[in-house]
Amino acid sequence: MKKVEIHSEFVEYGNVDELPDDDQRLVVEARLSVNKAYAPYSRFQVGAAVLLENGIVMRGNNQENASYPIGLCAERVAIFAAGANYPGVKIKAVAITAQSDLFHIDKPITPCGACRQAIAEYEHRYHGPIRMIMVGETGKVLVADSISQFLPYQFTADDLNLKRT
Repeated sequence: MKKVEIHSEFVEYGNVDELPDDDQRLVVEARLSVNKAYAPYSRFQVGAAVLLENGIVMRGNNQENASYPIGLCAERVAIFAAGANYPGVKIKAVAITAQSDLFHIDKPITPCGACRQAIAEYEHRYHGPIRMIMVGETGKVLVADSISQFLPYQFTADDLNLKRT
């Protein structure tokens, strides 16, 4: 048996003001989106903003449903909107934030497993990393150069071993 170590490198900033200007602007877009979330059940509003290679920013927010499993996370709403409206345009970065009227969020919000897989699909699809910028209402900011830092063993189209003719 061989033991394998996995190392992930993240950059941690003390607050949003320390981010590069482009990242700060994307966080502002995510925060604008969080205010439009539909989260009457969890009361945990999440906002995401996706920066496309052509400079366009697509926003998304969580959309809950009384039948919990059929809701959708902010990250997937934004990414799928980008894919639907700008097919073929690479995603450069995603900013994620959250707020709640039940408690204060003072740490970075990271994508759930399903969102990590969806982001991995777009990295694989466009053969390049997607920068991840994660913040709470206040506090530290976490930045990763790729979703692979969260999901080192990814399931991709390559695993399907499809032979195309």
